[in-house]
Amino acid sequence: MTVPFPRPTQADCIRDLNATARGDQSATLVIKDARLVNVVTNEILPGTDVAVQGTRIAYVGNNADHAIGKKTKVIDAENRYLTPGFLDGHCHIESSQIRPAQFARAVMPKGTTGGFFDAHEITNVLGLDGLKLMLEEARQTPLAAYMQVPSCVPSTDEDFETNGAFIGAKEVAEAFTWGADVNALGEVMNFPGVVYGDEKMLAEIEETLRAGRPADGHYTWPPEDDRRLSAYTAAGVSGDHENSSAEDIIAQVRLGMYAKLRRGSAWHDVVETIKAFTEHGLNTRRMLLVTDDRSPESLVDEGHMDFVVRHAIAQGVPPVIAIQMATINTAERFGVSNDVGMIAPGRFADFLLLEGTLADVNVEMTIAGGQVVAQDGQMITEIPEVPLPEKAIHSVHIGKEITADDFQITPPIPEGEKVNVRTIEVNENQVYTQEKHVSLSCGKRDILLHGDLCKMAVIERHGRNGNQGLGILKGVGFDKQVAMASTVAHDSHNLMVIGNDDDMMATAANKVGQMQGGIAVLTEKGETTLPLPIAGLMSNAPFEQVAEGSRAISHALAEAGCTMNYAFMTLSLLALVVIPELRLSDKGLVKITDGGFEKVPLIVSD
Repeated sequence: MTVPFPRPTQADCIRDLNATARGDQSATLVIKDARLVNVVTNEILPGTDVAVQGTRIAYVGNNADHAIGKKTKVIDAENRYLTPGFLDGHCHIESSQIRPAQFARAVMPKGTTGGFFDAHEITNVLGLDGLKLMLEEARQTPLAAYMQVPSCVPSTDEDFETNGAFIGAKEVAEAFTWGADVNALGEVMNFPGVVYGDEKMLAEIEETLRAGRPADGHYTWPPEDDRRLSAYTAAGVSGDHENSSAEDIIAQVRLGMYAKLRRGSAWHDVVETIKAFTEHGLNTRRMLLVTDDRSPESLVDEGHMDFVVRHAIAQGVPPVIAIQMATINTAERFGVSNDVGMIAPGRFADFLLLEGTLADVNVEMTIAGGQVVAQDGQMITEIPEVPLPEKAIHSVHIGKEITADDFQITPPIPEGEKVNVRTIEVNENQVYTQEKHVSLSCGKRDILLHGDLCKMAVIERHGRNGNQGLGILKGVGFDKQVAMASTVAHDSHNLMVIGNDDDMMATAANKVGQMQGGIAVLTEKGETTLPLPIAGLMSNAPFEQVAEGSRAISHALAEAGCTMNYAFMTLSLLALVVIPELRLSDKGLVKITDGGFEKVPLIVSD
């Protein structure tokens, strides 16, 4: 397959780079008179020139005139800031509901030139074929796209959920043979398994370390019990993004881990986690800024890594340090600082020209692999998309017509009496939920809900067993009749249905099945849909169109009373059983305890 945006190894480029730096060969691109942001030395160097040969930097210094020839493209920076391109240290492309080519179109004008992408969403549906599909298309983009091998497919084991594929040590070892851009083991979400010596998890980490790659983490126990975090780290996990407090960051950095500070669309963790630096004074060189999940409309409305860097600066982080946390720190964490993360000879020519003050982080021009790929907020180059196999666009296998009866919760006691039930309480802008017990009356055929309580169902969609789990949500905010169905239900991505009207829930669920994946919201005003036919997770449409579709879903939910910030992002995690405290899968309610994962009944026993 022809690669339109090649990224050759440094070994393949050193002769030309060497000759260009000397002045014996003309550069292909020269940036003149820039204020260089040096993230290695924490300096701003005015009057700096940068000469590029092909895809990599040959010279950085006071005067690159010796490298300018007749065919050299010269860009006068006019004393604007020149920074390394931003790197996202933890991101799921699928969460933006767009394929890699469209993701590149969305984020590169915002200054993201690379990232470390964990494609465990599509891999939970399609296995290694899904990972390879993401990798092959990412290689067609100008991004320095490093893929991670998903570690938790499924996120726990089949006792707690049903997904569409399986990844073990053998599959991890195979994926690492695909190329150096398969760079790490994706977030190890079964952290209890690692801590307590689960054979599958330890074997995957062993294969990762033998391949010379790092292992990323997902650790949600509080840091007070340092034995468990030490056991997790000693097993080879060296970075983590599930941090919500300064104490989380401090505990991890003190053990030599790379701690990631997350600002996704609906995960607002930086405000608290950055206090490890702003209040406790810890060195930031092992702290990374990451997005994790960004909705398509938030990419349009707010941005990507540029937004996260601005947000960190707004919390009191000096601009150069904030930029370090999105460039060199990230590159060093993944062992690729010889290629990306800084503006220095030998590295890829991935850098940004900024307009205005450094704190504005206003990206005017994006250069990736030595090519100007975006200017004034728009891509100026075309990015191809790879063909999709049939199994990728026909992955929803429900096997039946869903009816209102599927959502009835049979009362365990006579009509009119009360019963205590476990509810999943949702929190705005947080990934965590709480278990709250509520007393409800029993009807003749169903438990009677009141207030903003609503039902949730998870229906197995991979054609494996037809399981269905039922639960009750609290705090979603619905005050009108509504139903939402979606095949975006992290991480097993079964069919998730939420609502307060059984008939509407059935209609929404069947609609999603007919679309072969996506989101459907039914309200008193009508139907709003967003088809996501690629593994039930992503659209084939341009990102601008998907962003508007996602915005329409948000508006429909808000009209029914769910006014949470980027509400769908929060709702889509309610089936992710590896995040505390209580979740619902196709096998029922799953709770995280000090001992690990535990299935619990909906009805609370006396």
